[in-house]
Amino acid sequence: MNVIQKLDTRQADTTPVNRNTFDEVMVPTYAPSAVVPVRALGLDLWDQDGKRYLDFTAGIAVTGLGHANPEIVEALRIQAEKLWHVGNGYTNEPVLRLALALTEATFADRAFFCNSGAEANEAAFKLARKYAYGKFGPSKTRIVSCVNSFHGRTLFTVSVGGQAKYTEGFAPLPPDISHIAFNDIEAARAAISDDVCAVVVEPVQGEGGVVPATPAYLKALRELCDTTGALLIFDEVQCGMGRTGDLFAYMGFGVTPDILTIAKALGNGYPVGAMLTTDAIASAFSVGAHGTTFGGNPLAAAVALKVLQTINTPDFLARVKHASTLLMQAMQAIRAEYSHVFSEVRGSGLMLGMVLTEAYAGRAKEISKAAETHGLMVLIAGPDVVRLLPALIVSDVQIDEAHRLLRRALNAFLATSK
Repeated sequence: MNVIQKLDTRQADTTPVNRNTFDEVMVPTYAPSAVVPVRALGLDLWDQDGKRYLDFTAGIAVTGLGHANPEIVEALRIQAEKLWHVGNGYTNEPVLRLALALTEATFADRAFFCNSGAEANEAAFKLARKYAYGKFGPSKTRIVSCVNSFHGRTLFTVSVGGQAKYTEGFAPLPPDISHIAFNDIEAARAAISDDVCAVVVEPVQGEGGVVPATPAYLKALRELCDTTGALLIFDEVQCGMGRTGDLFAYMGFGVTPDILTIAKALGNGYPVGAMLTTDAIASAFSVGAHGTTFGGNPLAAAVALKVLQTINTPDFLARVKHASTLLMQAMQAIRAEYSHVFSEVRGSGLMLGMVLTEAYAGRAKEISKAAETHGLMVLIAGPDVVRLLPALIVSDVQIDEAHRLLRRALNAFLATSK
């Protein structure tokens, strides 16, 4: 396409587009559904043809308060009429209020704001190495992570993540990173020695199959880090912000990390991430040691503060736990009825994975597509797990509807399955 043939950008907002447009103009890093959402409210979503879907993905655990939540929309509108951006040569009121709210609600004394979970983890890993360098010298550099973990898509974070498929073709990778089996205390004891600067773990593995850590495992990691001087990092990008029924998952396990990373639901769809830590650890960073242009901008901070204030109340979190019980019961009923398809339902709170039996291994994507055809949006967590991540505001009626729609989808899937 030459310059003359290219679209007048003044008309770009009215040009017809569809799924085929993606293949024409987007870098092929995704293989999106043929469904193109155009409007959503709460857990209801409509595509270009006006078809309604029940969204049990929450944009991969992002829209915890539902699509177009009116209170969040209003918080964004108010801030948008005041101040959008100032750069990190200045601070701003919304980000200071957000930092105060997060430190008051958690173990942390300090906050660093960025734009995504990957950036939050990147900051955490850099901070851990900087802290170890200043306190112990240059030999304490190794980072220990878990097999099947996921910590982001930067070169550093994808290397720390324990899934080789995400690092293929990107070598040479950052060195001094080890991976151990998740929930294996003996493997942790063998791997965490005096050269380790940090141990990073998801209290509930998300992309790795929706697998909760055991309390004993997390407590063992805490003890090993205390013994060796390593920092314990909890990646709660997916399982934090009320998803498990606690504001953050670490609170339910009774194990406090040294660094906590969050993103996704913190902004309910507006890009924002955060790294939280203590005064002593934060002091390893000095002016200029790390930074970001957009992190902690007034728009993101105003939205995140309203999200945090909404979620972090006893009544809201109690409702999440109640909905979690109902959703687990509904999915256990599915598992019992379709025991030849699903071997177990696992997870925590409103973060569930339905594990396929050996007979249907590798077919999670087919089931998710069948669900979509019947008006239910679900996710996968690898080829063998169907994942459900509804908004935290999901109602009893919507849980019942998801149950019915998934049964219909399974019946259709099995009718055409070989």
